[in-house]
Amino acid sequence: MKTTTKVVLVALGLLLALGAIAWTYRLELLLEVVGRRTQIDALPTQVIEWQSGADPLGRPAQERPPNIVVILADDLGWNDLTWLGGGVAGGTVPTPNIDSLAKNGVHFANGYSANGTCAPSRAALLSGRYGTRFGFEFTPTPPGFATMVPRLMSSKGRVRSSIIKRSDAGLPFDEMGMPASEISLAELLEPAGYHSVHIGKWHLGGGQMAPHYQGFDESLLSRSGLFLPENDPGVVNSKQEFDGIDRFLWKALPFAASFNGGPAFEPGGYLTDYYTDEAVKVIEANKDRPFFLYLAHWAVHTPLQALQADYDALSHIEEHRLRVYAAMVRSLDRSVGRVLEALRAHGLEENTLVFFTSDNGAPGYIGQPRVNEPFRGWKISFFEGGIHVPYLFQWPARLEGGQVYEAPVHGFDIFSTVAAAAGVDVPADRTIDGVDLVPYVTGEVEGTPHESLFWRSGSYQVALSDGYKLQKSDPPGKTWLFHLASDPTEQNNIAEAEPERVEALEALLAQHNAAQMDPLWPSQVASPIAIDKTLDQNEAEDDEFIYWHN
Repeated sequence: MKTTTKVVLVALGLLLALGAIAWTYRLELLLEVVGRRTQIDALPTQVIEWQSGADPLGRPAQERPPNIVVILADDLGWNDLTWLGGGVAGGTVPTPNIDSLAKNGVHFANGYSANGTCAPSRAALLSGRYGTRFGFEFTPTPPGFATMVPRLMSSKGRVRSSIIKRSDAGLPFDEMGMPASEISLAELLEPAGYHSVHIGKWHLGGGQMAPHYQGFDESLLSRSGLFLPENDPGVVNSKQEFDGIDRFLWKALPFAASFNGGPAFEPGGYLTDYYTDEAVKVIEANKDRPFFLYLAHWAVHTPLQALQADYDALSHIEEHRLRVYAAMVRSLDRSVGRVLEALRAHGLEENTLVFFTSDNGAPGYIGQPRVNEPFRGWKISFFEGGIHVPYLFQWPARLEGGQVYEAPVHGFDIFSTVAAAAGVDVPADRTIDGVDLVPYVTGEVEGTPHESLFWRSGSYQVALSDGYKLQKSDPPGKTWLFHLASDPTEQNNIAEAEPERVEALEALLAQHNAAQMDPLWPSQVASPIAIDKTLDQNEAEDDEFIYWHN
């Protein structure tokens, strides 16, 4: 009897010990499960035969509308480029090709993304409308992301935690996107004889919301988030253990692409270069007809992975993480240069509109404090660091180079600017928020493109009007008011000193919200985002925070 009891107690002890181990490493085990579920059995690299052809409307070259190239970076910081005297690693990583767009085109000094995160920003760019007009308010995230990532964040130095609202997003991941009822920029251009091509990131839904169902004739879709497989000999990786998003992505992201909804296959090289290779081929294939190329890079989004050659070229940067990031910026600049060179080589540069911008600012979770200087805040927030982005526009046939335009412009203005250049009418059956920027730049139209601009993610909301910017975040129940004309870096909160102006901007915000839709899927989590500290820095009780609802 004693022996039996002893065996039971030992077995129970082992079970308790195993249970304790499992509890301790429960998130790591869940990450393994997520990783296995999200991996794709990709086929070998596929050779894409891009369609070519003549102008379907039979117009000679001199009578065709301009070609359109929209290059969208992902999470690029204001201070990542060197054209304003900044740049990564103290300006030692030049970006001459992106800088050339400012020198030969128009630099919009106060260009804004539509959101502090990627997907709502992209929805606005491609629809010409606030995403909240059609319920696209939150960034779609894969199963487990909204509940697992907050728990993966290290508790060390943290004084605030995320508020998990619910575990069910209400819709499968592929059904969170831009409704087919929206008219995309590609669909808008179709009657004018444009051939539209998408390359890269989409993040606006799958199924009937995929690019090749939203007006794009051809779509090389990113099914990836890795720039190369983690163990590829040609890649240099930087992992941030303090960042729950990074830890999730390394487990969850595959290395894959697909073409027009076909089977997944491995991209043919380092992702930024691969997308560029294909973009150059698209320009070659479409040189005899009007085309719209939407080149939506994954760069410089995490996970941080650099091509070995780019990393080696920056041996003067001692910090490994910064050197990897700098190498990614270098590859992005090279991409822009190759696209511009392809346009020149085929005699298309003069009559091609080239837009370059970012979906939002750089994040604090990469642990690089200077990426958005001189602005406060990071990706996810609506402080200037999160939404004040590089916004460059080149059209030699129409616009004189070297111009700087000061009034605020917005990501959705690309839609209306392209529509006017192509000679197509914007939809009359819906509110279009974007405006054609060209006549403002040329001085044909006086005034400013927008009286007011708005941003919203749940109860975190912003109104910008007449140079004053109101921010409200609940939690923590905080209101900020900044006069950007005199305080562009948002250092002095004047909300208490100017209650009447706060009230007036709140009224504008309420009026705007009354015209928006409820979200198509609910927010799952409210996460604290420090405004002035990167994620690897310890928090303090008096640090300022916003709460991101997603």
